[in-house]
Amino acid sequence: MSLLAELRRRFARPPEEVRAVVADPDERVLAWGILARDAGWLVATSRGLRTVGGPGEDLLPWHEVGHARWTATTDGGGSFTVTPLAEMEPGVQARLPAVRHVLTDAGDLPATVRRRVDQTIVTSRRSPLPDRGGLLLVARRVPGQVAREWTVVFDDDADRDDPVARDIARQRLAEALAAEQPD
Repeated sequence: MSLLAELRRRFARPPEEVRAVVADPDERVLAWGILARDAGWLVATSRGLRTVGGPGEDLLPWHEVGHARWTATTDGGGSFTVTPLAEMEPGVQARLPAVRHVLTDAGDLPATVRRRVDQTIVTSRRSPLPDRGGLLLVARRVPGQVAREWTVVFDDDADRDDPVARDIARQRLAEALAAEQPD
């Protein structure tokens, strides 16, 4: 990409349709990419990842992004595979089915998504379960909350219903919280 094209892209304003959807003065558009097949835009805002212009315009807050994997193509596009998290009960999250977004032009979106998701994660710890998989303890910054929020995500959703796995998760979570408390 030429220097002039790069400067134009960097200082370009978001499309009007994107600005219209992100009308709240407390939410800023950070980056956007053009979705394939005229499906609209994938937009990174100060609040989360948003689809605009296609079916189901929605916002996925940054602290609810479990995983976002970018696969680039040689033409400036690529695809994002985003795995959202959902709270199943207080302190326990589950991975929802991954959603794939194909982009014809990604712009600064991949770097912005990476930075924003990374900024929500304070720390994470993997803990094995006996005889199978494990669980992930994650402390995240949640907008509007002073304290970080610790959650557990099981590798296998079936382990959420296993009393032994739940006890281990509660124990690991208590240990993580205790380690943060000053003596």
